[in-house]
Amino acid sequence: MRYSALTQRIAGDGAAAWQIHDRALQLREQGIDVLLLSIGDPDFDTPQPIVQAAIASLLAGETHYPEVRGSRGLRDSIARRHRQRSGQVVDAEHVIVFPGAQCAVYSVAQCLLDPGDEVIVAEPMYVTYEGVIGACAATVIPVPVRPHNGFRVDPADVAARITAKTRAILLNSPNNPSGASLSLSIWQELAALCVRHDLWLISDEVYSDLLFEGEHISPASLPGMAERTATINSLSKSHAMSGWRVGWVIGPKPMAGHLVNLSLSMLFGIPDFVQNAAQLALDRDLPEVAAMREEYRQRRDLVCASLDQCPGLRPIRPDGGMFVMVDVSQTGLSAQRFAEHLLEGYGVSVLAGEAFGPSAAGHIRIGLVVDRMKLAEACRRISLCAAQLLEARRA
Repeated sequence: MRYSALTQRIAGDGAAAWQIHDRALQLREQGIDVLLLSIGDPDFDTPQPIVQAAIASLLAGETHYPEVRGSRGLRDSIARRHRQRSGQVVDAEHVIVFPGAQCAVYSVAQCLLDPGDEVIVAEPMYVTYEGVIGACAATVIPVPVRPHNGFRVDPADVAARITAKTRAILLNSPNNPSGASLSLSIWQELAALCVRHDLWLISDEVYSDLLFEGEHISPASLPGMAERTATINSLSKSHAMSGWRVGWVIGPKPMAGHLVNLSLSMLFGIPDFVQNAAQLALDRDLPEVAAMREEYRQRRDLVCASLDQCPGLRPIRPDGGMFVMVDVSQTGLSAQRFAEHLLEGYGVSVLAGEAFGPSAAGHIRIGLVVDRMKLAEACRRISLCAAQLLEARRA
């Protein structure tokens, strides 16, 4: 039987990146001790006040069809939070709620891109971007972002790739996989390019609450950018709510209208009891959230300190997020082969940098998603793996 061309456009290296993670899960099912650092799923429980809000909502019978664009209360809370953090003037009419940031990115792409359009994306990039843009029959134009520059994008490299077909720039700051964030001066240069060439900007800010160094900038707050920027965020990382599937888009009101029409034909909103819990998460200053952020910072510092002096390894200190990239090229193996060897021989599951693009070749991505004791053990195993590979090369 024949399948649509879409099925080919959403496949590829990005979709295949999770094979090593799947293998790690198989080994665990066989009873093998595997430290799972290959997926960005927080190991913390969702704070209890958020859980209790959902339970109360369920008990109150709030299980009917939700508002497609999201409840007014949740959208008010999202807009208020964004105003306080960015200075951008927005209200609930600029906000559309989606089941997770991934769905939000996909929906924005569907409303902005036509077949043949080009989208400039800093690379290494999150593994699903390729499929999201491919689903629109648009083309990813990667901008290599080099390790020696901390994986930060250079606006001059972006400018060099703008053509008559360029429709949008998609950027993620802090970045997954690298944890690199963009400074105000870089955003100002990128904003000037968007205005000059009449481009959309898709700003993926899901790690903005996990920024440890510097200040997070929402580019939609810059002059001339509000009408051309889709800001995407969620509660998955900041509030350990990855399984709740709560994300949103903040954009111009006409964009919000188009996103509602798309949601009507595909999603029809997310459950009210989830939205009520999300609203509490945004409205309350929960100490658990601050504690999680500090714990991620300490885990980052532990990994960087543990691996920094290890022969064959070079960690690249991230500004934020929940991952650390480590250069393993001196071991003589590709990152994919190193990750496979590490999993099968040492029981640690990480993703290979090549999954995120060629600029991350020779690097592995370590998820800061286990407690510090387990993370220290993972670093010990990674160091041992590198040391034994180096010894074998010298033999």
